[in-house]
Amino acid sequence: MANGQWYPPEWPERIRALTDGTLTPVTARRAATVMLLKDTGTGPAVHMLRRRASMAFAGGAYAYPGGGVDPRDDDRQIRWAGPTRAWWAERLGVDESGAQAIVCAAVRETYEEAGVLLAGPAPDSVVGDTTGEDWEADRAALVARDLSFAEFLDRRGLVLRSDLLGAWTRWITPEFEARRYDTWFFVAALPEGQRTRNASTEADRTVWIRPEEAAASYDKGELLMMPPTIATLRQLSEYTTAAETLAAAPTRDMTPVLARARLVDGDIVLSWPGHDEFTKRVRTSGGPA
Repeated sequence: MANGQWYPPEWPERIRALTDGTLTPVTARRAATVMLLKDTGTGPAVHMLRRRASMAFAGGAYAYPGGGVDPRDDDRQIRWAGPTRAWWAERLGVDESGAQAIVCAAVRETYEEAGVLLAGPAPDSVVGDTTGEDWEADRAALVARDLSFAEFLDRRGLVLRSDLLGAWTRWITPEFEARRYDTWFFVAALPEGQRTRNASTEADRTVWIRPEEAAASYDKGELLMMPPTIATLRQLSEYTTAAETLAAAPTRDMTPVLARARLVDGDIVLSWPGHDEFTKRVRTSGGPA
């Protein structure tokens, strides 16, 4: 391939089935992912993980910590700092309970997969080291879904720091995919006193990397990524500090990006609105052009 764009071999067949009406799209599951940033001497670096090659979805691809929304987090009042739930609901394009659940998913997944927790005992604080055995036991319970994030926060008397997050963009998995996600992307800065680690069972490697360096490796075909990942990396490359990136978040357009497939001269053209670099022409004989 000319670059590292993730392109599953079953896509052409599924795209054709969608265009001829024999494939019914599955409902996209709500999800959240976080682009965790830290400043370095040469600009911000972002925390990325490489999904295990054995994973059914995007195996071997580099991504950010993230995962599905837990519906248990939308119906329980939690200690909350930062913009109100009503503000988040308008920003994310959902109702207030949905906004709480999406923000909870962003914070929970960052803790589950990177060991970083955007919460503290007070509205203006964050926890310190979270690597102790008691913390790990709670993290494992969250991963297993034996414990909801709302329950975790309540039990530990923690305040969720929604003010440490910035909503960045929203992508919806194409309708022809078997596994679909409606994903909100957030940015956040690594809290002082905390450190990342590979806590995910779905990743075999984690790395701090400057967005422009990761994008260059993608362009060379060295790093495999899905379109939303490389698109956001290119956007992050414009900023010189983590604080500058977070300050830009409130002005970002949150209109969902959804791939479209259409027939052109008998071939299928796959495109993502506003992101021409990902356009693919699928020949009638199969495979991307």
